[in-house]
Amino acid sequence: MRDKKSNSVLNISLAVVFAIVIWGIASPDSFGNAANGFFNMVVNNFSFMYLIAMFIFVSFALFLAFSKFGRIKLGPDDSKPEYSTASWFAMLFGAGMGIGLVFWGAAEPLNHFIAPPFGIEPGTAEAANFAMKTSFIHWGFHPWANYSIIGLALAYMQFRKNKPGLISSIFIPLLGEERVNGPIGKTIDILAVFATVAGVATSLGLGTLQINGGLSFIFGIPSTTLVQLIIIGVVTLIYIWTAVSGIEKGIKVLSDINLYAAIAILVGSIAIGPTVKIINSFTNGLGMYVNEFVRDSFHIEPFGDNSWIGGWRIFYWAWWIAWAPFVGTFIARISKGRTIREFVFGVIVAPSLASFVWFAAFGTLGMNLGMDIASEAAKVTETALFVVLQNYPLGKLISFVAVFLLCTFFITSANSATFVLGMMTSHGDLNPSNGKKIVWGLIQALLAVALLLAGGLKTLQIGSIAAAFPFITIMILACISLYKALSAEKLD
Repeated sequence: MRDKKSNSVLNISLAVVFAIVIWGIASPDSFGNAANGFFNMVVNNFSFMYLIAMFIFVSFALFLAFSKFGRIKLGPDDSKPEYSTASWFAMLFGAGMGIGLVFWGAAEPLNHFIAPPFGIEPGTAEAANFAMKTSFIHWGFHPWANYSIIGLALAYMQFRKNKPGLISSIFIPLLGEERVNGPIGKTIDILAVFATVAGVATSLGLGTLQINGGLSFIFGIPSTTLVQLIIIGVVTLIYIWTAVSGIEKGIKVLSDINLYAAIAILVGSIAIGPTVKIINSFTNGLGMYVNEFVRDSFHIEPFGDNSWIGGWRIFYWAWWIAWAPFVGTFIARISKGRTIREFVFGVIVAPSLASFVWFAAFGTLGMNLGMDIASEAAKVTETALFVVLQNYPLGKLISFVAVFLLCTFFITSANSATFVLGMMTSHGDLNPSNGKKIVWGLIQALLAVALLLAGGLKTLQIGSIAAAFPFITIMILACISLYKALSAEKLD
C-alpha cells in the first residue's frame, strides 16, 4: 500500500509539474492569460473568502493556545523537543518568509508611503503611519497563523497519533482512514506538492533576480541571463547538498547562520539610522495594528474601488495560503515535543514581532529620506533596499551582508522545500531518501530556469496562487478535523 500510494502521488505530481512547465515555455502568452484570468476571477468574486478564512485561522490558533488543549504535547506526553528553541525558531522563520523580509523590508513600506490608497496624501505622516501598519498586517499574525493550521494539525497527527507526515493525514479524524488513503487523500497530497513546487520555484527565480540586482548595485556585476543561470546553479548545488545532509547537519546549521546574520543587519541598520524614529515607528505601528486589527482583517469596499485591496492584501493572503502546505509541513517536522501553546506562541507571536521590528527599521530608513529618494528606491523592488542603504554610513557593508543573507535565506527556503517534497512523495516518511530529495531539488531549479528564460516567473506565481484557491476550504476543514481529534483527548 505504501509504495503504491507513494508512486501515484509522485508520478501524478511530476506529470502535472512538467505539463505546466511545457505549457509555460511553449506558449507563455496563453499560459499568462489563463493564470491571470483565473486569478482575477478569484480576486473579483472571492476576496471575502480570503479575508474571512485568514481571520478564522488567527482566531482558531489563539483559541487553542489559551484553551485546555494548549498543554497537549505534539508527541507522547513524555516527549521532549528535538531542537533548541533558538534553532527551532531560526528554521521555521527561514522557511516561512526569511527571503521575503529582505526583498520587501524597505520596498513595501515605501510603496505605501509614495502611493497610499483611500485618499491618503502621499509622503505625509499619515501615509507613513499607514505604510507601517499595513506592512505589519501583511507580515504579522495572519500569515503565521495560516502556516500554523497545517503545521499544528500535521504535527499532532504524525507525532501524537503516529500517522504519515502527509497533508491528507490531517483529515483522518474527519473522513476516516479509508477515504484518506483513497482518491480524496491523494488529490489533497498532489495539490500540496504542486503548490509547493510552483511557489518555491517562483521564489527561486525572483530571489535570483534580487541577488543579481544586489551584486550589480554593489559590485557592478551585470544583470544578465548568464549571471542569473550561474546564481541558480551555485545555489542549487548548495541547497541540495544541505537537504541531503539532513536537518541536523544541513538545514539547522544554515538556519542558525541566517538568524545571526539577520540580527546583525537589523541591529546595524537601527544603529546607523534614525534610531529614535525607528523605535517610535515600531511603537506607533504596533498600537495601530492592535487597535485596528479586526477592522483591517475584514476591510473590503462593497461600493468603492478594491484594486488596492486585491493587488496587495488579497494577493498576499492567497500567496501565504499557497505556501501553507510546504511551510506547515516543514514546521510540523521540526516541532515534535512542543506543547500546542508553545507551538502557537513560537510560530505566530515570536515571528510576527520579529517582522514588526524588521519593517519598522527598514521602512523608517527609507521613508526618513523623503519622497524623492523613496520614489527612486521603490521603482525597482529588487534594489530598493540597496538604494536606501547607500544613503547611510556603512551602507555598503550592510548591503553586502544583505546579499549574503538573501543567499542563505534563499537556500534555507529551497532546502526545506526539497526535504518536504521528499516527504510528500514518500508516503510521509520523516527522513525521505536522498534520491527523492535530489530529484525534487533539480526539478525546482529547472522549473525556475525554464520560466526565467520564458519570462513567466510572475505568471507562475499568479498561477500557483490561483491553483491554491481550493486550499481555503481544505484548511478550514483542517481546523474542524483537528478540533474533533483534540476533543477526543482525555485531559486531566
